[in-house]
Amino acid sequence: MTTGIDRRGLLRGSAAASTLALAAPALLRSAAAQAGPIRIGFPVPLTGAFGAEANDQVRAAQLAIKEFNAAGGFDGRTAELLVRDDKINPGEAATRTLELIEKDRVNFLVGGLSAAVTLSINNVARERGVIYNSISQSDAINEAKDFGRTTFHEALNPHMTAGAVGRYVFPKSGKRVAFLSADYAYGHEMMRGFKRAGEASGIEVVADIRHPIGASDYSAFLPRIAALKPDVLCLCNFGRDQVVSIQQATEFGLKRNTKLVAPVLLFTARKAGGDAFDGVVGGTSYYWRLEDTVPSAKAFNDRFRAAYNGAVPSDYGALGYAGVRSVLEGVKAAGSTDTAKVVTAMEGLKADFYKGPQSFRACDHQSVQSVLIVEAKSKGMSTPDDVFTILGTEGPDERFLRGCDELGHKA
Repeated sequence: MTTGIDRRGLLRGSAAASTLALAAPALLRSAAAQAGPIRIGFPVPLTGAFGAEANDQVRAAQLAIKEFNAAGGFDGRTAELLVRDDKINPGEAATRTLELIEKDRVNFLVGGLSAAVTLSINNVARERGVIYNSISQSDAINEAKDFGRTTFHEALNPHMTAGAVGRYVFPKSGKRVAFLSADYAYGHEMMRGFKRAGEASGIEVVADIRHPIGASDYSAFLPRIAALKPDVLCLCNFGRDQVVSIQQATEFGLKRNTKLVAPVLLFTARKAGGDAFDGVVGGTSYYWRLEDTVPSAKAFNDRFRAAYNGAVPSDYGALGYAGVRSVLEGVKAAGSTDTAKVVTAMEGLKADFYKGPQSFRACDHQSVQSVLIVEAKSKGMSTPDDVFTILGTEGPDERFLRGCDELGHKA
């Protein structure tokens, strides 16, 4: 017969066993994190409207891995990149991210080109205590409700990008402004950034038209915009959407009286869109012609050319490189792959990987960096890749970010 004391002992033993069973997955992840290759999960939209940009990100990220390994890795450990297709779908992104963490045992995550999915990736990573360095333009990821200590944002955000472009364009091109925006977070946040930047110039919004991702026909929108005779048309869309909308706006004759502006003027989109882009002004985080004035850009471009048959890196490709490089530099600075130690090391990172100085702001881990203002050209090109003129640069400065208090971060 079992006594009361024996029953209590059995219950204590059962509880201890249950605790160990619950802790086992975390312990296994911790042990795996300190042995074998350093694994970086890389979910990006390889297929769909943003495929060209995503595949460029993969190429540049692989270059960062190759450089790290060629330099001896860390403590005898090499790094590897595990690429997954998120298909620009939040549910797919969450599933692939969970698999990368639970099945593939990644140490870190980088990626998420689209604002439509980056929060899904971050939510899964944050809940499981895995560092995620986002290379997608997003304002929300910096806000306290979506931010976690393991969240980092390597990319520019819409407030920075549209703000820089608006401050350049509106005083020069006029106050009557129309918006044609993709109807999801990227389009909404870019439009908000333009409007806030335009307050100083007293802009008047004459149209706010939304379109779905992947639209192929803008003929229903363009006559409405033309009838309003705006001074500026801000095309807040991305990838293939940007190519098609600019081509059709050019064919419709909007450029005769209206300045076409894109918050992010993509290198890949300009290459695909051809001469229709001529004269369009926008912002970018990187353009390869920075090599004319920035030594780290020249060095990065030369390594990319050597790896990829003379090709030059695109803007979003460079973000793939920097996103992976920041994490691996964090590992080296921390002397460990332990998450807490790498977070602390990345918070103190002062870097010039490819475009000039960058650092992560303390409250929200936003990368403070320069924004380039560029204009697309179709004449006077020294090479087929010489598609932009750099009109100006807004240097790295926390003044161009939304304040920590506004984002919900308490001092």
